[in-house]
Amino acid sequence: MSSNAPASSTVEQSAISKATWRLAPFLGLMFFINFLDRTAISFAGPHGLTTDLGLTATQFGFAAGIFFIGYIVLEIPSNLALHKFGGRRWLARIMVTWGIVSLLFTWVSSVTGLYALRFLLGIAEAGFFPGAILYLSTWVPARHKANILALFYIAQPMTTVIGAPLASSLIQAHGFFGLEGWRIMFFGVSIPAILIGIVTWFYLPDSPKDAKWLTAEEKSWLIVELAREDSAKRDPQNHSISAALSSGRVWVLSLIYFGLVYGLYALAFFLPTIISGFETKFATKFSVFQAGLITAIPYLPAAIALYLWSRDATKRGVRAWHIGIPALVGALSIPVALYMPSPETTVACITVTACAIFCALPNFWSLPGRFLSGAAAAAGIALINTIGNVAGFAAPYITGAVKDATGLYQAPMIIVGAFMLLSAILAFIVGHEIRRGDATSGAYAPLKPRG
Repeated sequence: MSSNAPASSTVEQSAISKATWRLAPFLGLMFFINFLDRTAISFAGPHGLTTDLGLTATQFGFAAGIFFIGYIVLEIPSNLALHKFGGRRWLARIMVTWGIVSLLFTWVSSVTGLYALRFLLGIAEAGFFPGAILYLSTWVPARHKANILALFYIAQPMTTVIGAPLASSLIQAHGFFGLEGWRIMFFGVSIPAILIGIVTWFYLPDSPKDAKWLTAEEKSWLIVELAREDSAKRDPQNHSISAALSSGRVWVLSLIYFGLVYGLYALAFFLPTIISGFETKFATKFSVFQAGLITAIPYLPAAIALYLWSRDATKRGVRAWHIGIPALVGALSIPVALYMPSPETTVACITVTACAIFCALPNFWSLPGRFLSGAAAAAGIALINTIGNVAGFAAPYITGAVKDATGLYQAPMIIVGAFMLLSAILAFIVGHEIRRGDATSGAYAPLKPRG
């Protein structure tokens, strides 16, 4: 038996390495395009869209947030469809559909039209993110999920690192084909979604047994190991859709995710506008491209922090404090940012917030797959993402409405901090319950079923 152990370890390392590097970067590219298309309105807003369509901050916030209404309604059905039809087909369909809808923003001409297209974009994108999480979770055992999800999730901060200067460059092409710069930007970020969606149909395998780039031994190891993990989840809670949707532990995770997403989208949709406000607040002047570069600054350190924090989580096993500590740091730093005395200190504080949010998110998503499988995993992950994306609607709308009411961004950022503080408190409560009896060798384990 001892002579077989090194061989088994070698096969495991090889199988995990191939699955990780063949799948995570490609799905990361899809996620990059997804998040860029979703948040393109944040770059368009301060660079012509709000002026050309006559939007108030409340209307802009509503336009940003209405995306999530359609997204939420179809989230769970879409993820169940992915479970039924396979990740390759369903993710390709989602991507091509949202690319076509995103393209139509090029010709939007009214507030009503903007609302309608944002709503349709949410419907088109519904299921992509939880579907990608579910897809990746079916390829590696639990002990390797934090690493593969971190490599996937790193695409989100990199969207702003690369996407903000890219969007700014497209906006500066004002007048090309007789279009305003923000319209050219929408056109430019939409086409890649359609093209990569078509590539997805041919590139992604549905499961390890379909992966031509795995050897027979690697396929066998992955299939056996994943089947062993599935069989270990013997509780009916792990397999039943209705039980997953009524499980207390799923709802606790949903509330934690709500606070994290509230912080994420408040930052994503309003950071370019806040930076544009530096001109009035600090008597500074930036070009469109310079503003784009400043918007990108917080996200490069966030991508590095995400990677390093997730490596630690992989070594130790994801623990409650891997989520709670970053959430607490974000809760404290985001409201403080707007009280800083200079553009440099403001951006530095926002950078701390971005690092905190992105350290928490990928480690959070390693948790649901530890106690849910099959259709229950599809439903449970979709429910968590659905509740989280209620914050995707609430954050930009509430932020815009409170800013209009107060004339400042300080009050809405305090609200952001409060929701992230809720996530931190719930994460530490979960950790306390784990230490009382739900821990296994100190690693994070989910709550006992309650539903």
